[in-house]
Amino acid sequence: MARRIDVTGADGVRLAAWEFGDPAKAGAGPEEGTAPDAPGVLLLHGLMGRASHWASTARRLSARHRAVALDQRGHGRSEKPPEGAFTRDAYVDDAEAALEQLGLGPAVLIGHAMGALTAWQLAAKRPDLVRGLVICDMRASALGGASQREWAEWFASWPVPFAALADVRKWFGEDDPWVERPNPARGEFYAEVMAESPDGWRPVFDPDQMLRSRETWVYDAHWEELAQVRCPALVVRGLDGELGRAEAQEMVRVLPRGQYAEVSDAGHLVHYDQPEAWLAAIEPFLDSLDAE
Repeated sequence: MARRIDVTGADGVRLAAWEFGDPAKAGAGPEEGTAPDAPGVLLLHGLMGRASHWASTARRLSARHRAVALDQRGHGRSEKPPEGAFTRDAYVDDAEAALEQLGLGPAVLIGHAMGALTAWQLAAKRPDLVRGLVICDMRASALGGASQREWAEWFASWPVPFAALADVRKWFGEDDPWVERPNPARGEFYAEVMAESPDGWRPVFDPDQMLRSRETWVYDAHWEELAQVRCPALVVRGLDGELGRAEAQEMVRVLPRGQYAEVSDAGHLVHYDQPEAWLAAIEPFLDSLDAE
């Protein structure tokens, strides 16, 4: 079960948050749902993602935690203001507002890619709101202008509108030039961010807004904020993901209380490629936080 909760983000942007698990009365046992005083977890998706991408993770965690996933601005069912801010500050302020309005803090933040950067920037800014951090496949180094140009060309190559969801799955899972080998999980990931329109299936987000969002990190490194994170932090990478082992281990070294985990047979979409291995990587870390 996922229950929608509306949140007001920075500049009044309307955000959709989704609480997973069955609400329960205080003192209820696990079989009766999640108690309202259970430790909070906020899950932040990556660029182009949406809260529903965290469904399997959130449902698993909801047995012992109050697990909430946020559709970030420009994504999912949250507002996509044409002239809205898609800056790092805006994304961080939105996550901060969600924690405060939902009463989740101090919470564990679990972020994938862009969501992971938002998570560690918020942890550095508001240590009182964050008791633990999971960083999934996000680099701290700047990616550079060439990366942004490649992404613009990639968006332009999408054969939209797609006639059917099966075409979405096939293109992103097999035909996309960025796919090195068939990847059904990737096809499913992108099928989940499409919506039907009169002429076919199109993304629920605006590609130009995604490029604006991405622009706010590709030109800058974020090691300084990483070093300011005081809570325990776990850096997770897929062996075939975008975060290399050397950089991941340097991130762990820079984090004052950093730990490291990797998931084999997984690419950038670690939690989608290998959901059980992903959970096996993060659950011992979460257990250690709960034991403190």
